[in-house]
Amino acid sequence: MDRIGVRNEALKHSSSPPPLAPPVTCSTSCTETVNGCHEFKISGYSLAKGMGIGKYVASDSFVVGGYTWAIYFYPDGKSVEDNAGYVSVFIALASEGTDVRALFELTLLDQSERQRHKVHSHFLRMLDGGPYTLKYRGSMWGYKRFYKRSLLEGSDYLKDDCLIIKCRVGVVKTNTEGPKTYNIAEPPSNIGQHFGKLLESGKLTDVSFKVDEEVFAAHKVVLAARSPVFKAQLFGPLKDKNTDFIIVEDIEAPAFKVLSLSLYEGFSSAACFVPPGKSVKSTSIDNALFPLQYIFYAQKTVLLHFIYWDSLPDMQELVGLLNSSWASTVMAQHLLAAADRYALERLKLMCEAKLCENVAINNVATTLALAEQHQCEQLRALCLKFIAVPENLRAVIETDGFNYLRESCPSVITELLRYVASSGDHSFVTSGYGKGNLLDSTDGNGRRVKARLY
Repeated sequence: MDRIGVRNEALKHSSSPPPLAPPVTCSTSCTETVNGCHEFKISGYSLAKGMGIGKYVASDSFVVGGYTWAIYFYPDGKSVEDNAGYVSVFIALASEGTDVRALFELTLLDQSERQRHKVHSHFLRMLDGGPYTLKYRGSMWGYKRFYKRSLLEGSDYLKDDCLIIKCRVGVVKTNTEGPKTYNIAEPPSNIGQHFGKLLESGKLTDVSFKVDEEVFAAHKVVLAARSPVFKAQLFGPLKDKNTDFIIVEDIEAPAFKVLSLSLYEGFSSAACFVPPGKSVKSTSIDNALFPLQYIFYAQKTVLLHFIYWDSLPDMQELVGLLNSSWASTVMAQHLLAAADRYALERLKLMCEAKLCENVAINNVATTLALAEQHQCEQLRALCLKFIAVPENLRAVIETDGFNYLRESCPSVITELLRYVASSGDHSFVTSGYGKGNLLDSTDGNGRRVKARLY
């Protein structure tokens, strides 16, 4: 046998290599809770008591784990059977959902220095039965016999006729992850940076805006793409005669007057923004810089900055040495008016959210007027709710902003009256409190009259 034959014969009888092991894949299932807390303060317990078995007072809704929840307090018990001598407390699923699994904890806070709170916790015994499942909207978890009423009324849980119930919710979430076969980081969009740099470069501009002595160059096509108002102004059938050079003039409108008012109210003249070339003494509410001009005068031409960059510049840099909280609120008011004028909905919503965060005694009246004039429903509702609180109303009606609100938006005052009346505590309204009495008004002949509570 030749060498080749020997080699082939040897290979034939040799052991074959072991088969390759099949590939092993893996995945991980992680179940955890998304936790959140809400404190429910119940003032006027003695008045709520006696409302009837099965009747309740409810907290404002709050969101945990993507679901909306509410706390229900039954001062006379939830049902007749065996708990009429107890107060009942329940947490309810207030949004749509099926088979929502969650853990709960209800705590009655001890308002003394001892802080011996009464805790009913599902978290501490979750191994016994697992999370509780709420089948549908309106499902509840809680205690019919939460606390004996006779003991509650003589305890430190009740202070100044007030109870505080703290609720903790842990919504169960399960996520399964498998191995990734790639690791490519997806960069964020940089289209705003490209357009922003185009604005900064000043190249290829074909339209200029003049505000007093300042001139700002921009690009018609970018403005038209971002704002339907600019599109109509620059390219529509009713476009301006000169679309290459547009002069921004003072705009006498209530929305701008209220912004000028908010700019000056409650602050010394030295803290106010003064247009270039004008002294502090020569600047008054009547001839103050109107919002669009204020925006264009701002360090980085905020409106154009947003149109190109799709973001706002640094507010701290923008307001400089001014009171940052006040100045950012005023800037948001000005921007909201301009955003509404030019139909920049995203900017308008951003400003509305910013103003919701900063509602305060010294700005709520002018902010409410602004919300009314620019159809900002959530901001409007928040301002009404804020003003309707008795201690807030007493302070707000002393501001010049409230006088302006009463004169410019009488329908809002009427709605505020109804809001206060429906709250069940409007005795303070009829007290004639301060110079801005809520109920004072004028008839068609200019005579002082009293408005009615409906």
